[in-house]
Amino acid sequence: MLNYPHVDPVAVSLGPLKIHWYGLMYVIGIGTAWWLARRRAQRADFPWTVTQVEDLIFYAALGLVLGGRIGYMLFYNVSGFLADPLMLFRVWEGGMAFHGGLLGVLISLWIFGRRQGISFLRLGDFIAPYVPIGLCAGRIGNFINGELWGKVTDIPWGMVFPTGGPLPRHPSQLYEAFLEGVILFLVLQLYVRQPRPTGATGGLFLLLYGLFRFAVEFVREPDAQLGYLALDWLTMGQLLSLPMIIFGAALLSWAYRPRAAPTG
Repeated sequence: MLNYPHVDPVAVSLGPLKIHWYGLMYVIGIGTAWWLARRRAQRADFPWTVTQVEDLIFYAALGLVLGGRIGYMLFYNVSGFLADPLMLFRVWEGGMAFHGGLLGVLISLWIFGRRQGISFLRLGDFIAPYVPIGLCAGRIGNFINGELWGKVTDIPWGMVFPTGGPLPRHPSQLYEAFLEGVILFLVLQLYVRQPRPTGATGGLFLLLYGLFRFAVEFVREPDAQLGYLALDWLTMGQLLSLPMIIFGAALLSWAYRPRAAPTG
């Protein structure tokens, strides 16, 4: 068994102002994605301006935060939200959902694309390789907070979390940081080194994230207020990941569909 590294969730405390590591992880994830995307936009052969890319990251970040918070309330705590709608604004109490954040980002990309006259799928292909950075940072934030831990286990790297009882558990936050963050980032970076058909990069992201999340959910403790949704194993995370797997595979298939040869 490994010792859980007790890190103070508050990174900086200035009187009544407290800056939490979890919030800093969002800043790190968004900031790093902005920096990498901006560097890409500075290439001579890149079709969009630096300003367009910076605006795109702003739209995506706004969609991520709003969608993540609203999604958490709708997917994981709708009863609490209906009883106290103002809890939506108490972000310091925690509660973000990736699937809600993804929907928020997709809506923001659609709005941005309409205003700029850029294809929605091309925008998705551009931003997908940078999303794993934020996913990795967010899961590390979950780990520091000692939340979203896994099921009880006897594996050598199991940890006793402060809020998880006396028994060692899977550090599922680190599994997700590795799979959804590090591995997904590396795969997408290698994939985009060669020109790909429109929609393929976004489709690959959706497919792999959905598969990774679905797999990790088997060793992650289900949300206490929801439990298992069906069959004594299906979790909300798996249910929300299924459309990603299906749509991602369909988008990849569509992107690589045989094109008719030109005639005339």
